Amino acid sequence: MDDAQQTGLDPRATLDHLSRGARADRLVHVRTVAAREGRTVPWPTWCAPPVTAALHGEGIQVLWEHQATVAELARAGRHVVVATGTASGKSLGYLLPVLTALCEGTEAVTGRGATALYLAPTKALGADQEARLHALAVPGIRVARLDGDTPTEERRWIREHAHYVLTNPDLVHHTLLPGHERWSAFLRALRYVVVDECHVYRGVFGAHVSAVLRRLLRVAARYGSTPTVILASATVARPEELAGALVGQEVAAVTQDASPRHESVVALWQPGETEDGRRRGTVTEAADLLTDLVDAGVQTVAFARSRVGVEHVAARAREALEARHARPTTSPVPQVAGYRGGYLPEERRALESSLRDRSVMGLAATSALELGIDIAGLDAVVIAGWPGTRASFWQQVGRAGRRGAASLAVLVAADDPLDSYLLSHPDLVFDEPVENCVLDPENPYVLGPHLAAAAAELPLTLEDERWFGPGLAGLAEQLVVGGILRSRPTGWYWARPERATDHVALRGAGQTVQIVDRSSGRVLGTVDEARALGTVHEGAVYVHQGEPYVVTELDLDGAVALVAAGDPGWTTRARSESSFAIRETLDVQPWGSATLASGRVEVTTQVTSFQRVLPDGTVIGTHPLDLPSRTLSTRAVWWTLPVEELALAGVAEQDVPGALHAAEHASIGMLPLLATCDRWDIGGVSTPSHPDTGLPTVMVYDGYPGGAGFSSRAYAEAAHWLAATRDLVRSCRCRDGCPACVQSPKCGNGNEPLDKAGAVLVLDHLLSERTVVVPTG
Repeated sequence: MDDAQQTGLDPRATLDHLSRGARADRLVHVRTVAAREGRTVPWPTWCAPPVTAALHGEGIQVLWEHQATVAELARAGRHVVVATGTASGKSLGYLLPVLTALCEGTEAVTGRGATALYLAPTKALGADQEARLHALAVPGIRVARLDGDTPTEERRWIREHAHYVLTNPDLVHHTLLPGHERWSAFLRALRYVVVDECHVYRGVFGAHVSAVLRRLLRVAARYGSTPTVILASATVARPEELAGALVGQEVAAVTQDASPRHESVVALWQPGETEDGRRRGTVTEAADLLTDLVDAGVQTVAFARSRVGVEHVAARAREALEARHARPTTSPVPQVAGYRGGYLPEERRALESSLRDRSVMGLAATSALELGIDIAGLDAVVIAGWPGTRASFWQQVGRAGRRGAASLAVLVAADDPLDSYLLSHPDLVFDEPVENCVLDPENPYVLGPHLAAAAAELPLTLEDERWFGPGLAGLAEQLVVGGILRSRPTGWYWARPERATDHVALRGAGQTVQIVDRSSGRVLGTVDEARALGTVHEGAVYVHQGEPYVVTELDLDGAVALVAAGDPGWTTRARSESSFAIRETLDVQPWGSATLASGRVEVTTQVTSFQRVLPDGTVIGTHPLDLPSRTLSTRAVWWTLPVEELALAGVAEQDVPGALHAAEHASIGMLPLLATCDRWDIGGVSTPSHPDTGLPTVMVYDGYPGGAGFSSRAYAEAAHWLAATRDLVRSCRCRDGCPACVQSPKCGNGNEPLDKAGAVLVLDHLLSERTVVVPTG
């Protein structure tokens, strides 16, 4: 096959190459996304001549229609969000008004009559923007990147001289806002705030970023500026709602993508079987496809769900390519690299550079968002397992497709209920709209600490309800009771000596645990404290860049896990016990004798042991652990059925635990069909008799303090959600339950007990009860 870089990829021929011979039956469905002509509009007359000259110098002579619409709205001072496809040129839409305003501002006496702030979720994305702006070299505009690595002297220069500051929400939270007096000249001139990749800001992280943006706008108003916010997003449903929740104000949405698109072939792929008849692993199948593509000169990124999956894909592909190119007469071995969160900055930078110059032809990564760089322009994408949402799926598909060339994307189905369901219902992948991004800016677990931070910046008053909503006074008084704020006639004031922002972690609760090689002292990676209990406990096997390590000590007080290099020949799997308490029922729907409810709950979980598991899945030992329990206050959806109704459904008393447990697992696996989450964002508990309900109960909860909106979405779409769950379990070809229907990769009880047939009976009966008319009066 010819080098794709020189001739352009023929996706159909490449797919035929992949599915030849024994793989022929693995290709389940193929869909061609047709090419699209672009729609252009004239250059805006208001654009500053130096900006026009710089962009024309790059060969940009006209605008796509959506770019011009964004630019005109922002120029008019309207908050706007652009939500169009990957590589559709969203950045040009905001660069035109931003750079023009900055150029016009250079004529002020200070030379800085206008400033702008660019916020990205990752440092790497900010670095990409910086490189592009420096390449444009618009005369008189000083661009600077500000992140945690920026030296103190350089920070001072940025505050006093930079026009366009590229940073992230974390630095705004920890540095700019607490020190806003030193940023007063910059804030006084602030005209635009650009929020890139805003679809990242969902759930609890989104609520944190929403609070940071509202604090920023509030402090800017203190200095007399009213900046226009421009948001850019991958395609999401109702982007104006997402952007409005982030900013707290009305936002116009631009969603019609007018950029040209070349043909893309998208395939759904079922892994084959091993010699003993078992299903091949998803990451193994993805690694083999990556190997074939790279060996054919097709630059490919393979996305895996987990860090371990990334390491496995990269290592297997490297080994296979080395074996194929072992003979002296063959060409050099194409390079394959792994890329995931937790790598150190220098490792990330080296990988990014190699990808851009195509010295790396294959890349394994956990997600496009963690990648944090503009990699649109590769030839092909392999996705190992459904990424959780249609929005994420299409974003990953869009990472392939160079200018002037078609592209290929292959989704390799995982052993997962949702993957199996989608494989047999491809219309849900290709013909349904993308999901909403869900966030709750008034989540008190998030908003409360941010109100404390806001009070430390400027005293809080009731007028600040315009930024933080009507719950401000109640939360502020709770903070007064806790000794965090002090109430005075003029408002609420920060009452403690330390920095308020040090108590708020935007990207998760709790501290970060460093993973350290005990022999060299090298930091291999990081993991948040909540995940540390289940992944780097003593005895756990940890994999870094293909090399296995065994955890010898987990010191939670010191926030460090010590590891020793070595492959013991097995992996480890943590086991845990969970219980829940219902604290407040907020919504209830009677479904005949069944009840569907949602509200506030407390979930207590303790990792109690771990298993050693051989590569073939055999458990060779279970070992107890003495780790602290964690209590999570969150939101949940739950349903109950009386014992006598379960008997009517045909579920014997001794089978109730397994039937409920299987229904719980399957419903967790299907929730990403409706909400912008994956199964690792949510959890579940089931019990044949719960003390708070007195009935058999199944619960699905948000895995974040205060909730993330996922269970609320499940409650609103319960009939659709549970019907899809029932259909998935009933149609699965396995006999007793498998990872494609009722087994869960994150079950703390080792997937015991599970009763697949009982789950179908329970869900059938539950849904039939919904049709019962409940008498009134």
